[in-house]
Amino acid sequence: MLLYFWGIKVFLGKENSKEVMTVEMDQQKLASLYPKIQQFITQINYIILDKQQQTRLALCSLIAGGHVLFEDLPGLGKTTLASSLSHLAGLSFQRIQFTNDMLASDVIGINMFNQKEHSFEFKQGPIFTQILLADEINRSSPKTQSALLEAMEEGIATVDGVRYVLPQPFWVIATQNPLFQSGTYALPESQLDRFMMRLTMGYPSRQAEKTLLQQSSRQALIAHLPHVFTEQDILDLQQLAVQIHVAEPVLEYLLDLAAETRKSQHGLSTRGVLALKKAAQAHALVEQRSFATPDDVQAVFNAVVAHRIGMSEAETTQIMRRVAVA
Repeated sequence: MLLYFWGIKVFLGKENSKEVMTVEMDQQKLASLYPKIQQFITQINYIILDKQQQTRLALCSLIAGGHVLFEDLPGLGKTTLASSLSHLAGLSFQRIQFTNDMLASDVIGINMFNQKEHSFEFKQGPIFTQILLADEINRSSPKTQSALLEAMEEGIATVDGVRYVLPQPFWVIATQNPLFQSGTYALPESQLDRFMMRLTMGYPSRQAEKTLLQQSSRQALIAHLPHVFTEQDILDLQQLAVQIHVAEPVLEYLLDLAAETRKSQHGLSTRGVLALKKAAQAHALVEQRSFATPDDVQAVFNAVVAHRIGMSEAETTQIMRRVAVA
């Protein structure tokens, strides 16, 4: 039997009837989730004015299972956007305000002695949540920042040799201030590489800022919005994004872009190429397509690549322009 799944021709015999059921279930999930994606984008843009590109890319990062870093001056809406994303996603949420005296145990947790039971017991830190807002992450020392490395890569936290599995889905939204501000530490390259995307908010337009002056608190608006997704919805979207078809020419385009970045001192790592592919697949899903195109790659390229190779978005745009699309 020939079956067209998201535009891909698949041959299924009688012995593969279970695969037919899986395909049909996926199509049903898509039909139910597409309206929610549009509702999510509408609601987030109601809270965060005039930042459609940043909100869409942040959603792509969540669907791709990647963490996102917001970098900008204080007071431009980074924390508000993070709070909006967590609320609309319908996931459990914790916030850590990073400071220069914070310890790794303040993030992960600590073993404490229970005098009544005469034994040690583990007290979970705020990292044990589904969405973690690491606010002003670069105000803490690199040692404290490194407490997130294992969690962001593997979804696991290790304390005194014991591994604890974090709730799923697990998503880190971090904000950082520009390095020219006092009291900030540069994120190590290994930490930056754990973030799928780095996004910049920038100043709002004059009309958007006027609207902000006229309306009530953004936190009050967030509290009155209903959750759009459920935990299972997010897990389903992440699974569907992996199934987005990436044709051979698109894979070659990804490799050409990676090769172009490697002509400089710090090229894109293999982890970075994988992140670029996943982000492009998620972007295609948000755009309601069953296959990724070079347009999807280009839409996420700057956000995924610039912070990994230490370049500005203008410089990575120039790299992208030098690579021809087959």
